[in-house]
Amino acid sequence: MTEIIALAIHDLNRDDAGYSVVLSENLLEVTDTTLRVISTIYDLYNSRTSKSHGRFTPAEGSPTEGQIRAYVESKEKDFLDLTARMMDNLAREAGKKSASVGGHVFFAHFRRDGSDFLLVTVVTDKLSAALTKNHGMEDVEHLDLDGFRFAGRINLTAWADEQDRYLSFLKGKGSISDYFRDFLGCDSAVLERKDTQRLVEALKEFTVSEKMVDTEATAFLSDALDYLGKANKAKEPVDFEAMANRLMPKDPTRLSKFLAHTDRQLNEGYVPNASALKALVKVTAKTKMWSVEFTREAIDERIVVFDKDKKSLTLMDVPIELINQMRAEGMISD
Repeated sequence: MTEIIALAIHDLNRDDAGYSVVLSENLLEVTDTTLRVISTIYDLYNSRTSKSHGRFTPAEGSPTEGQIRAYVESKEKDFLDLTARMMDNLAREAGKKSASVGGHVFFAHFRRDGSDFLLVTVVTDKLSAALTKNHGMEDVEHLDLDGFRFAGRINLTAWADEQDRYLSFLKGKGSISDYFRDFLGCDSAVLERKDTQRLVEALKEFTVSEKMVDTEATAFLSDALDYLGKANKAKEPVDFEAMANRLMPKDPTRLSKFLAHTDRQLNEGYVPNASALKALVKVTAKTKMWSVEFTREAIDERIVVFDKDKKSLTLMDVPIELINQMRAEGMISD
């Protein structure tokens, strides 16, 4: 359930002289229509691949975090003033890159699942046709909600809690979205090992959400290891759509949408870490008394057997070398 706190829409225009801002005088009224539009944009944003996740940059020159902090900490919560200031930032960064044609800039402060968010999206108009009462046709313009290329989301609750990642934006292909990243002030430096670990956990979660049986899940994760391992050797960056086409050729969107969901905070565009990929098919654990490592296949083939009542693991086919070593060291007797 989405609760709208405040909505605003301004225009970013581009002409031969550069970029200019046209500010609205009032906040956008919260209606069934605006709620539907924001919910649609949010759901589309969540399903898009090629997002980058990070936090506000500590570098000087990015005023966005300070402006949002002032808004959050203010008793008045002047959303129109906040968004007007952010529009100045957006126009300035767009002018540096000349990468956007401009459009309507939606700002939404909303609450969902117990967290507050700020969503910023640049939406353009799209020309279409409509029938008149006399069965003629006329041109009409409507918002191209499906076609937005520039959007970002800030989890205000996670930011206040000083979590590691709370800011994301559509990265797209190439450097065209750099101006939007700089407008948000996002530091999305990639940590290959950490990002690979997040991806590994997400792929495991996917097998659970899809209710895959043990052997099916093992085969899926083994394929993922093969695909990502080859990407590591070739120094090729992770691409969710390409990976989904390889791992689930019959229905790739199920996997790509699962991985793309904003709340998973999964980056793309990095070379996967080989060491972190091993966790796709291996289980490791240790206590002060022992350590163990085995593959998922060992569980499937009952080479390693788990007894949930005794909370014990039984290892089958113990190699003779280990038996001889334990005998030689007096650990076992004949």
